[in-house]
Amino acid sequence: MGRILYEDKMRIQTLHEQGLGAKAIRSRYPGKQWSLNTLKTICRHITKTGSAVTRQSGSGRPKSARTAQNIAAVGDMICSQEDHPGTSKSSRQIAKTLGMSDRSV
Repeated sequence: MGRILYEDKMRIQTLHEQGLGAKAIRSRYPGKQWSLNTLKTICRHITKTGSAVTRQSGSGRPKSARTAQNIAAVGDMICSQEDHPGTSKSSRQIAKTLGMSDRSV
């Protein structure tokens, strides 16, 4: 079973708001072959947040590479090389010094 489409989640939300439970919603759309546990999870989410499609703020992986501290550290390392010719470092060397990915640099 693949992901449930946005339109289907909105349909499930409407039916749940009308008072139908997960089993009743599944019986209305037998061709969709929705998992009962998935429908229960969506119904719980609707009850808790009021919507089937919105995510809570702050959910997901936090950003760790482009923090203000890391940006300032890379900027300082690059600027310190401009004043002293011949002391340039590659992005790999800067990354190794700062302990971050060279792609983040």
